[in-house]
Amino acid sequence: MKRVYHKWWSPHLGRDMELLVFGHGGSKMLIFPTRLHRFYEYENMGMVEVLRPRLERGELELCCVDSVDAESLYASHLTPPQRLTRHLAFEAYVLHEVIPLMRGQYSTVELTAHGCSLGAFHAVNLVLRYPHLFRRAIAFSGRYDLTLSVDHFSDLFDGYRDETVFENTPTRFLSSANCERLRHHWSRLDIQLAIGDLDPFRKNTEELDRALTEQRIPHRVSYWNGRAHEPAAWREMAARLL
Repeated sequence: MKRVYHKWWSPHLGRDMELLVFGHGGSKMLIFPTRLHRFYEYENMGMVEVLRPRLERGELELCCVDSVDAESLYASHLTPPQRLTRHLAFEAYVLHEVIPLMRGQYSTVELTAHGCSLGAFHAVNLVLRYPHLFRRAIAFSGRYDLTLSVDHFSDLFDGYRDETVFENTPTRFLSSANCERLRHHWSRLDIQLAIGDLDPFRKNTEELDRALTEQRIPHRVSYWNGRAHEPAAWREMAARLL
């Protein structure tokens, strides 16, 4: 199985960024790590091994990006506007540096975004904000409203609200979206959500399910037994859904 490490200075983030690419052809999948984790987490969790047969057959190529959560969404030493500014810089890095690497010379190649836990938020949020760039989003155990306080997960913006928070909360901006261009691109998407039936984010996933239905965005929700917010469940989800 082909495995390639990349590192370069990101002008959007002002620091070195690293990532791993697995596979040598086929569908392109952008993968975000879980909260505060690194670009090698997906491999370390055994997710790449689950997908090895498809990778070796050239059916699938994974691009596992790094996280800047400690500098953005989870940077409690910064003000909420500063956290959001850094989050948008990370978004720009993905859009203008990582995606061109994934596409190479094929500008029309269809992309999938995927992640678990906070990585699921990154994947769904990016796909819904830029649906013209993607074909699919596959999200496991996601939290799609970062302003919620659920279980031991707190409001990441400490009660602060502005337009940027709204525009990065899928369950909110979907419900009020009134843009025909977005709706046209949304209608082409395929979004898959998986959640444990005892997961703390089940209710939020159901809210996203309703919002996607209201906008007529093609999607499916799969429920796992118990609290499936862990690598063992994610490996099973990957084997069945990816």
